[in-house]
Amino acid sequence: MQHFIISAGVLEKLRTKHQITAREVEQCFENKCGLYVEDEREENKTDPPTMAFIAPTNQGRLLKVAFIFLDGNVHIKTAFEPNGDDIAHYERNGK
Repeated sequence: MQHFIISAGVLEKLRTKHQITAREVEQCFENKCGLYVEDEREENKTDPPTMAFIAPTNQGRLLKVAFIFLDGNVHIKTAFEPNGDDIAHYERNGK
């Protein structure tokens, strides 16, 4: 299992804005059936690059998870329920 790092600010945002727990984010990594897709939108470019994927939690809740790999760790940037455009983009590029 990879080591996940979620800052206090991101964890608070996940809880209050999206009603997502850290465990649900971990479950998405465990249940991932596609590739990681780089977020190439100019306003979201980072170094190292922001990666994302869509996967279900163990309860079947579909989430989009965005993160960066840094120093051997996975740093979670955000997670939320994807909209139709997010799902279509991932189906085209990540599966």
